[in-house]
Amino acid sequence: MSSDAAAHKPIHSLVLDTGPLIKNDPPANTLRAKAEQLYTLPCIISEIRDAATRARVETTLLPFITLRSPNPESVKVIRDFARRTGDLAVLSKPDIDVLALGYELECERNGGDWRLRKTPGQKGLNGKPNKPAEGEAKTEAEAEKVEETLEKAVDNLTIENPVEQPTVGESSQSTEAKDTVAETVAEPEPKVTESGTEVTEETATNATAETAQAGEKADETIEAVEEASDGDASDDEGGWITPSNLKKHQAADTGATPSAPVQKTLQAAVLTSDYAMQNVALRMNLNLVAPSLARITHLKNWVLRCHGCFKITKEMNKQFCPSCGQPTLNRVSCSTDEHGNFKIHLKKNFQWNNRGNVYSVPKPVHGSANGRLPKNAGGKNGWGNNLILAEDQKEFTRAGEEQRRQRKKDIMDQDYLPDLLTGHRAGGGQKIRVGAGRNVNSKKKH
Repeated sequence: MSSDAAAHKPIHSLVLDTGPLIKNDPPANTLRAKAEQLYTLPCIISEIRDAATRARVETTLLPFITLRSPNPESVKVIRDFARRTGDLAVLSKPDIDVLALGYELECERNGGDWRLRKTPGQKGLNGKPNKPAEGEAKTEAEAEKVEETLEKAVDNLTIENPVEQPTVGESSQSTEAKDTVAETVAEPEPKVTESGTEVTEETATNATAETAQAGEKADETIEAVEEASDGDASDDEGGWITPSNLKKHQAADTGATPSAPVQKTLQAAVLTSDYAMQNVALRMNLNLVAPSLARITHLKNWVLRCHGCFKITKEMNKQFCPSCGQPTLNRVSCSTDEHGNFKIHLKKNFQWNNRGNVYSVPKPVHGSANGRLPKNAGGKNGWGNNLILAEDQKEFTRAGEEQRRQRKKDIMDQDYLPDLLTGHRAGGGQKIRVGAGRNVNSKKKH
């Protein structure tokens, strides 16, 4: 029994994100003890850049992990749902793929998405659970028959008053006690001396006092024996039948042993410490497993609010304000009360980020239209070339077309190279960079 309980694992399929792997929270042995199968994506392993962390993951976890990529249909479902919650802009491609793999395993293990939600505001679930298989149906029918048999046995139960029959040990103890009392209470015979005379009156008085004390001790002995026999009798009765021990008596009367409680198992779950991923998973009703002290407690919806003109838009893929045209859109949380009033929740003492605005934009020079720029044009290292400052610039349109073209790569193309070899990293929702970036003197690409 104990071995079966120890071998039980509460999760069948667990999808791992990068954060718990890097922080080793929970450890590898805990993951193997809690989940039957571990899944992750190839790009998740490639995101681990530290040599020591990568060696630890490859040694302790990678032999037990199944590398799998989700289907395009599952990715589309997650993208559409994250777009409705407002989290799509902050989710990278690996984040979406992890949630899509969890959604795919959920549908496989539970026979569809009946226990999930299609929209964030959906009150109920998508449907009802599927009918159990033939083996499960037989098991449930047998369990119902056993319960009916137990109920009938309980109805036919009659509780009789138990007859108190003292045991052999108790009867011998009571007999000895009575004999002791009889011997003690009996009047002592007057002793005769050698000369044939009786004892004096003082001797008779002392004997009477000793007899009274012995009688009191005998009474105490009898009371102790009676209390012990009463306690043994109550123990032998087994107590009353109460709702708390009813099943115990049912099993004892029918000769059956009480069955162990059924241990539930999560068919599929996602392990992540990313708050945006947790928000999407919980709103969709995906099973979420989070490291210690890294689980969100409030679900949020997001909108974009312009810091310059205070215009609010729900198009989360926007980078420029549709009203004033400036790149001053901030992601803020919102809610709707019971009366239908829309509210936004702003940060207290919010300070606008001015990084990248220390240096002025270089003056335009000839040749910028046809691309034939002088050698030193655009400032040091050419940081001022092709700056995107508005939505209607040709540079912004050209960058958007290039981004869409890269997404439509043909894997069967002979010249195709994966991002792992080219060094391309898809982070931050692949937004187009607006402005000069954080540091104009940095050689890294922001």
